[in-house]
Amino acid sequence: MLVQLLVGSAVSALNIVVHAMVTIAAIRIARAAARRSTSSPPLYLAGVMIATSLVLMAAHTTEVFVWSVAYAIVNAAPDNANLVYFAFVNYTTLGYGDVTPLAKWRLLGPMTAMNGVLMFGWSTALIFEVLIKAIGKYTSEPDRSDEL
Repeated sequence: MLVQLLVGSAVSALNIVVHAMVTIAAIRIARAAARRSTSSPPLYLAGVMIATSLVLMAAHTTEVFVWSVAYAIVNAAPDNANLVYFAFVNYTTLGYGDVTPLAKWRLLGPMTAMNGVLMFGWSTALIFEVLIKAIGKYTSEPDRSDEL
């Protein structure tokens, strides 16, 4: 059980690093966008939200691939299992149950789900913050428009 916890913790930590880097990039992009003037605030807001969401979806997909590589390295799933599918089902907490881990790696599924829930919550907070700052660009004093 200790090995499972160590492997799961290491993969979770790697995904936290990935998510932190994406968060930093998203904030920098949002700040740069906030410095630009636009004649169409609704299009600006839609663009910022679409870009933020797409970047975060790419981050989550990358994190799923990190889990699938970890599953492959430790041989956590049956030989015929699609590891990316298995990682997606665990990471998103969908839990179809049509692919189950080998008994000695059973804790990796819940650890993947825990990591996914944490990353989705983090993403939700980031989307909310970017949206609030983007809306604030058009409702606050001009000297506050570049805050983000």
